[in-house]
Amino acid sequence: MGKATRRSMLKLAAASAALPLVHIRSGRAAGKLSVAFWDHWVPSGNAVMKKQIADWAAKTQVEVQTDFITSVGQKNVLTIAAEHQAKTGHDIQAFPTWEVLNNADTLEPMDDVMKHLTGKYGPVNQVCEYLAKVKGNWLAVPTSSGTQYKGPCGRISVLKEKAGLDVVAMYPAREVHTRESDGWTWDAHYKAADACAKAGMPFAIGLGQTSDSVDTAGALFRAFGAELVDKDGNITVKSDKVRAVLEFGQTFVKVLPDDAVSYDDASNNRALIAGKSALIWNPPSAWAVAKRDAPKVAADCWTFSAPSGPDGRFVPYLPFFWGVWSFSRNKTAAKELITYLLQREPVEQRCTAVFGYDVPPFNSMLNFKVWQEVEPPKGTVYNYPIRPVHKATAHIAGMPAPSDIAVQIYNRGTMPTMLAKLKSGQSVDQVISWASDELEGFTR
Repeated sequence: MGKATRRSMLKLAAASAALPLVHIRSGRAAGKLSVAFWDHWVPSGNAVMKKQIADWAAKTQVEVQTDFITSVGQKNVLTIAAEHQAKTGHDIQAFPTWEVLNNADTLEPMDDVMKHLTGKYGPVNQVCEYLAKVKGNWLAVPTSSGTQYKGPCGRISVLKEKAGLDVVAMYPAREVHTRESDGWTWDAHYKAADACAKAGMPFAIGLGQTSDSVDTAGALFRAFGAELVDKDGNITVKSDKVRAVLEFGQTFVKVLPDDAVSYDDASNNRALIAGKSALIWNPPSAWAVAKRDAPKVAADCWTFSAPSGPDGRFVPYLPFFWGVWSFSRNKTAAKELITYLLQREPVEQRCTAVFGYDVPPFNSMLNFKVWQEVEPPKGTVYNYPIRPVHKATAHIAGMPAPSDIAVQIYNRGTMPTMLAKLKSGQSVDQVISWASDELEGFTR
């Protein structure tokens, strides 16, 4: 991420002036705290957060100012960049996926908070460590607010009628392993996509450069064991496993929408809600909007695990983090508030308020009732979080490359671009050659 310009700083200041503020005072305020949280897509998520902070502020006698900052137009990232550069701002910041690594030099170690939380609730997954643990130190704490998985969400009736897939039987709304789920492979995914495309209900999977396209392509590549750069920073794109995933991709991209290359993160949502797609890869936000705007579509949706490949089953995972700036004026209160908000009861309250959208970072919290009870249909998002019976692993595109290289692979959309080039008619050799040149630029 480049340095913030004076013009972007002025724009940021103007935008921030319009952001909703929450001022919480107690009778005998013992210090002040300034917090910047992500402005949740589901407004009720903010309301619950406000109430929880108010309760904490009353107990601790801390005066808290909380700003909910939207990710629309990357205003949250601009805020982070501005505060990083100015060395002043909020005490606590909410950091999207890669931003902990981008701001590691000005973050307070959070090992004490993580030791307490993991001692009580168990470990977090490897993606969280990859993104927030630097040189052995936790620089931010994985949070539930905004954290999401992005596996398939399919139309129950369409997949059954057009592709012969009974996704409810394959992934029922209870902790049970099924033989049908073992057959849910990338080959099966392709065959279903082909059948639905021929029926005029294609899988709305993009090959653009925004997050949804990157995440789905990343899960596909990882399922084949296809790394572009290894953990030591060596370019490995000229490998048999990369060639294998591209050979599969040559066939797979033919059944994707004609405009898949131009997809942004709203394209798949619109296709599902409009009743024009049999399957997308997305968190439950698309289903939640359908519940409001297209209830018949919502009642026919089922979220389930990613297909498996030769190297396993991998589900895209995008965590949010809460961190404390090293220039914070109230680090003690900041850490105490983060610890309080990540206790089981507050996490479950927020998760329930947003219909199960937020995924807790601790596996011990994946038994909240919301995923079993939310409807329509009842249990539709039960299989949204990864469960032991799924035999799946959380993954982010770019792993296991060193983070400074992986963030470029992710942000430049290298993997979906490789697939897009196949869709345009380029050969596997041409795509590998292009990717090799691209990766050379990232690793210099």
